[in-house]
Amino acid sequence: MKESDILASVGVVILLIGFFLNLNKKIASDSKFYIWCNIIGAGMNCYASYMIKFYPFVILEAIWTGVAIVSLFKNVPRGTSGE
Repeated sequence: MKESDILASVGVVILLIGFFLNLNKKIASDSKFYIWCNIIGAGMNCYASYMIKFYPFVILEAIWTGVAIVSLFKNVPRGTSGE
């Protein structure tokens, strides 16, 4: 098995773990664990796709990773101003 195959396989498993747990209501879609599963899994798949020069999937996974990163920062609790 090539390095890209291993990387992609681990990435897919991470994505599926998050998806399965969310689907079965064990974690929320805005939980940090779910978001990190998406960031790490999609990031690994993005790099694995880059390694094999499959650019449509690189674009898909890069966008997936980017959206997950944005959602991570959207879910950061803001300080309360007492208003």
